[in-house]
Amino acid sequence: MKDLKPLIGITSSMELDETNYMINKDNINAIAGAGGMPVMLPYLLADEDVGQLASTIDGLYLTGGYDIDPTYFTEEPHPNLGTIIPSRDAFEIPLIQKMFELGKPVLAVCRGCQILNIAAGGDMYQDIYAQIHHELLQHNQNAPSTHGSHLVNVCKGSLLHHLIGKETLKVNSRHHQANRAVADSFQISGKANDGIIEAIESIDLPFVLGLQWHPESMIDDKDSQKIFQGFITSCKQKGEFSGENN
Repeated sequence: MKDLKPLIGITSSMELDETNYMINKDNINAIAGAGGMPVMLPYLLADEDVGQLASTIDGLYLTGGYDIDPTYFTEEPHPNLGTIIPSRDAFEIPLIQKMFELGKPVLAVCRGCQILNIAAGGDMYQDIYAQIHHELLQHNQNAPSTHGSHLVNVCKGSLLHHLIGKETLKVNSRHHQANRAVADSFQISGKANDGIIEAIESIDLPFVLGLQWHPESMIDDKDSQKIFQGFITSCKQKGEFSGENN
């Protein structure tokens, strides 16, 4: 019997009316293209349901989307805070924490990178342009989503470095929020030249990686492919990561 593909739970988004779940097809294609079996996760809030989901999936992929409720990191909403979907935050945070407990792989992009950090005890900028007082790059690019618009400097020896095999890569960018204080159990593994944190990863777990950009939209790019392939490889290996993609 052919080996089953690892089951990858993909978080979804909603509009304010909360009537429909949505997932950008790029996310599905990126997971399926790397050898995973993508499954959309609804917002289930009961502890036992969250626990069953975490136990069932082989890996968690946290997608982009709207802003995050700042009360989760003890702040009032900034005037430039955008749309929040409370049920999404209330579902994702305990699910992430359960994945930590089980030691299962997590890959997080854009908003996902931020909620990953918050679930671990970190915090974030509600609006980088209002809350950072030095000149920043354009982080909401005026270019196609497939275009890499700025550089990220990758920390040597990090998981991200092992995945792509280089210390600089070019990424796309469409965000106005970013991680600020990184949780104690995480380390920074990539920064933009203006100091914005672009990648974080777990210190203790083999494959828990958050990226501020959208590699799923740059899937023809070799670096993006290596990231998704490394994630799926780790899911196949039940959370381990050897540093080599299969």
